[in-house]
Amino acid sequence: MSVAPHLHLPPTDRILSSRTGWTRAHWEATADRMLDALTPYATPGFAQYRLPGRNSWSGVVSDGLEGFARSFLLAAFRIAGAGGAVDPALTERYAAGLAAGTDPSSGEAWPRLTDCSQQLVEAASVAIALHETRPWIWDRLDARVQERVADWFSGFVGGRTWDNNWRLFQVVSEQFLASVGAPYSRSDIEGGLDRIEDWYVGDGWYTDGSGRNFDYYIGWAMHLYPLLWARIAGPDGDGGRAAVYRERLGRFLEDYPHFFGADGAPVHQGRSLCYRFAALAPVWMGALADCTPLAPGLTRRLASGALRHFAERGVPDERGLLTLGWYDTFLPTTQPYSGPASPYWASKGFLGLLLPADHAVWTARELPLPVEESDTYTALPAPGWLLHGTRHDGIVRLVNHGSDHNPLPEAGGTDPDAGAGEDDPHYAKLAYSTATAPESAPHAFARNIDNHLALLAPDGTPSRRRRIHPVRCEDRVAASWSAARLPGDERAYRISTTSVLHGPWEIRVHRVEAPEGAVVREGGHAVAHPTSPFATSGPGWALARTADGLSSAVVGLYGWDGGPEDAEVARDVEANAYGPHSAVPYLRSAPHPGGVTVHVTLVVLSRDSVHPEALRSAVRVRVAGDAVTLGFLDGRTVEV
Repeated sequence: MSVAPHLHLPPTDRILSSRTGWTRAHWEATADRMLDALTPYATPGFAQYRLPGRNSWSGVVSDGLEGFARSFLLAAFRIAGAGGAVDPALTERYAAGLAAGTDPSSGEAWPRLTDCSQQLVEAASVAIALHETRPWIWDRLDARVQERVADWFSGFVGGRTWDNNWRLFQVVSEQFLASVGAPYSRSDIEGGLDRIEDWYVGDGWYTDGSGRNFDYYIGWAMHLYPLLWARIAGPDGDGGRAAVYRERLGRFLEDYPHFFGADGAPVHQGRSLCYRFAALAPVWMGALADCTPLAPGLTRRLASGALRHFAERGVPDERGLLTLGWYDTFLPTTQPYSGPASPYWASKGFLGLLLPADHAVWTARELPLPVEESDTYTALPAPGWLLHGTRHDGIVRLVNHGSDHNPLPEAGGTDPDAGAGEDDPHYAKLAYSTATAPESAPHAFARNIDNHLALLAPDGTPSRRRRIHPVRCEDRVAASWSAARLPGDERAYRISTTSVLHGPWEIRVHRVEAPEGAVVREGGHAVAHPTSPFATSGPGWALARTADGLSSAVVGLYGWDGGPEDAEVARDVEANAYGPHSAVPYLRSAPHPGGVTVHVTLVVLSRDSVHPEALRSAVRVRVAGDAVTLGFLDGRTVEV
């Protein structure tokens, strides 16, 4: 694919950057285009940027502040990274915005910081940007403006935030107050930093608040803000905490490159995906904090590959704007708190511009990603994930047996779903990938077919996967169980699933409790494209393939005996972030006899040719009671 010409990028450099062709100049040009594109949407005093698109639940003024604050991050990295040698209009716009935004009489004043308000999120971006650009903006502000800015930030002091990554917004903002000699609360800062210790689960992983909340917030929030705080506090003011944060980020980054496909795409999982390449923030922070285990050439290859991936697919768009979606606008990828400027948290992905132009990450030759060198298998026990990448097609798949975005169950409770919220397509699925997205539009998720095993009620209502109870995650095997409920039936039926990886395949072994007459249904990956995917099916198998050769297939290996209509492909429109036409292959069982049954499914997502009929003989399945043995053509056997 070719990068959109409206970005006005310099020529590619295939000597320095053999994989992507991108250099620091490409990053600067992209940042400049994104910043210039915002100016038509600024209020007269530049305190707000009111962008086109659906408003958030916080209202138009808060959304306007979000436009200022999040783009200020991008401007700050650009200004500081260039040592102030940028178009003076850029620094003047944000200096003017600070003056107008904190002036109650300007007509553009920002909302005051109140407990748990959206303004708290945006204030943290302003604080970070002010710190990084201090010689060029803060130090040159009129003293009265400085006082007003500090007074606005003072709403944090002693205030309450949500008990998750929001605690860190208070930490960095009050540390900025401390750095400019304004009143602040040391207990707020220490309390916030102490609180995240409760959420550290090992191997570089945090959960975002209490519960099994694992997604990109771990990288672009839980690792990022503590080390940004350390930059503001300075080496004499971090109390030794920064060394701990650097060690944790280093461990996190050991596995992180395995989340990216050869085409630069991150795995599509979790909330706030409209932030897109904000997922690069921990990669750049590892280099900035000198704690990364990644070679400089790998750091840049990963980052440039991801940024170019989106640029090749119309991000930013022809106006130079980031829209509410993944590639094009797609609101089901967003949350109610997402406003038209929310995507500009993608600014975090430009953190690398703070590294000087002669730093090794900009001057070393690019190195290949793990998936470009070999097939990869990565077990992540903390979040309960398996990652597997295949070199021949560059796809990375994530098998999910641990992240459900729900609070932990109460100790001693008997209901496995007690306290759990509604399931979410970006957390509840059995698998995600760099080449696919879940069917997340409400009408499609109501059917809940893709990457899900459901019990179907007589009226067709599917059971949900709400709370995930992890059991095992090691080598190429992960397992979990969840409760399935049907309308009018108070019982929670236990569904236990073990995933076994082999090459591009995932073999799912299910132990299913169900009432008599229920139907078991399982879907594979949803594939999407601008044109309708090809679909075909046969006894015990179904396949969908896009025009560009991405195939998704499911093959029933054991327990699928639903008759002539036991395998089909479900189609949908405007249901998927990857394209307007989507398709999901799925299997259906015969009516359940009641009690416990075993079902074994081969799930394939590949850019290779896929022949489902032949794959049926590629895995031998032997079931003896509760033991299932899988035998592969290369002689490997796995007992589940």
